[in-house]
Parts: sequence; C-alpha cells; structure tokens
Amino acid sequence: MSSAAAKKTIDVSCAIIERKGLVLAAQRSEAMSLPLKWEFPGGKLNTSETAADCLTREIREELGVEISILEPLPVTDWQYPSFHITLFPFVCRVSSGDLSPTEHKTIRWLPPDDLITIDWAEADIPVLKNYLAYRAGKTDE
Repeated sequence: MSSAAAKKTIDVSCAIIERKGLVLAAQRSEAMSLPLKWEFPGGKLNTSETAADCLTREIREELGVEISILEPLPVTDWQYPSFHITLFPFVCRVSSGDLSPTEHKTIRWLPPDDLITIDWAEADIPVLKNYLAYRAGKTDE
C-alpha cells in the first residue's frame, strides 16, 4: 500500500440519537468494514456538503427517518492502519418517521451508561466519551 493510501482521510458525520432517555447504537453488518462493531450511525461527507447536511442525508438513507440536530460535539480524529477518519458528531433526535435500518445488522436503544458495555468501532470510542461528558455537564431541563 502506498503512503498516500495509508494517509487517506475520510470525513464522516455521525448521530448520537436520543429518545426517552435512551441512545441509538447501530451494529455494522458482516459485509461492512469493521464487521459487527457498534457505531453511531452516519456516513461520509460528499464534496461541498456540510457535516450537518451530510448527517441529515445519511440518516434518511440508512434509517429512513428525519432528524433534528440539537448540538454538535467535539470533532474527533482516529488513525486506523490504512486510513484516517475525522468524525463530526451531533446529538440528535428523530423528528419524523419510523426507524427502518437498511445497512446495519441491528440497532439498539440503550441507556447512556450501558453504551460502554458494547464492542464499539475504535473511532467511535472518543465520540462516546465526549457524549458521556456532555451528558454529565448538561443541566436538568
């Protein structure tokens, strides 16, 4: 593999979707890279697409729902052996539609404290930590 390929960067938006005190986690299918790892759903940014626009499009394509973006979380970077990923995470909620996953093996609604118990894709772990810190710092509304 050339060094250019090893340094390839992929920009990805991901959604931390909250509902009734639970958070959506999605398990990658056996056919995807990082098979059966858990992740926050989302996808690759297209050229000249904002991270928020990308997320709205990807969640519509992958889960069949419309989302409302509530809050951006810190951008995180992760280096896998063959590529670098920059994740643009957003706290969201479903604004309309019924979840109908098209790409993932399964989805699960989990209490935030249980999120740490599943086998996450490595790049999603810093996002999870930032989300839990965000929740800990959030005041009751």
